[in-house]
Amino acid sequence: MGYSYLDAGVDIQAGDEVVERIKPAVARTFRPEVIGGLGGFGGLFKLDILKYPDPVLVSGTDGVGTKLRLAFQMNRHDSIGQDAVAMCVNDILVQGAEPLFFLDYLAVGKVDPERVAEVVTGVARACEMTGCALIGGETAEMPGFYAEDEYDIAGFSVGVVNRDQLIDGSKIQAGDVLIGLASTGLHSNGYSLARKVFETYPLDEVFPELGEPLGEALLRPTRIYVPAILPLLPGKQILGMAHITGGGLTGNVPRVLPPGLGVQIDTSSWERPPIFALLQRLGDVELSEMYKTFNMGVGFVLIVRPEDEGSVRQKLGELGETSFVMGSVVPGEGVSY
Repeated sequence: MGYSYLDAGVDIQAGDEVVERIKPAVARTFRPEVIGGLGGFGGLFKLDILKYPDPVLVSGTDGVGTKLRLAFQMNRHDSIGQDAVAMCVNDILVQGAEPLFFLDYLAVGKVDPERVAEVVTGVARACEMTGCALIGGETAEMPGFYAEDEYDIAGFSVGVVNRDQLIDGSKIQAGDVLIGLASTGLHSNGYSLARKVFETYPLDEVFPELGEPLGEALLRPTRIYVPAILPLLPGKQILGMAHITGGGLTGNVPRVLPPGLGVQIDTSSWERPPIFALLQRLGDVELSEMYKTFNMGVGFVLIVRPEDEGSVRQKLGELGETSFVMGSVVPGEGVSY
């Protein structure tokens, strides 16, 4: 008898088991606009044209990067899905888009139904937090390409905004105020440097300044800012937003500014999670390098007129969000600290 697909390392039955395991979690993410269920060749979503009569679709895709290596080392896979979702939906939120649906792509060396279900259930849980539907995905078993106990995950999200509510930063002017929202830590960026700094330290080591095992601080999932920001958008007070991802504050805030403008940031205006100071100290990392690599405790930035700062922050507070004034827009270019 000749070779089978199973002999080559691909277990179709295990893949089918994964689908059955994740169906309840995925079903909880469905919105009324979702047509059909899980398992079709394509996910179906009917856009609500009464709510969005002049729709602009906004899409984003991203992965989790080398943070995955820590998940492998700790054998913890429940939060990685949130990282994948957050990196996509926070990006499209920047332009004022409501995330509608999400698809994930999971490539594995060998399908372990329990572990794959853990990852995808984390994706579904994050989609519930966001209010977007998980309408499809792909689990690709790739023996000989990935090690049996390794995987990679990427995601893709689509959102929508009415054209007259699209936020593109074009109305930003000198004197406008930057409002920051806190991060929970490194989120999903800068891990190649972080892993280099911490490579000789056990992940279960409890540093006094952390008050928890190093691995817990490093694996903490990326925050999802959608629930705090979407309710603010109808007021049209927000002129621009930035998701602080790869490139840190130095690289991301200027992306939303018109030509000829920069920002002056007061770095004493917020409290940084202790993981940043520890990383800088142990790695002897230059401060400028920290700000262009990591979010440094700021995960999302809003830009508003000075007269709107109070009301926007009040609304954020009513939504349970802590915010801080972290700087202002100034003539020039780039970011000054």
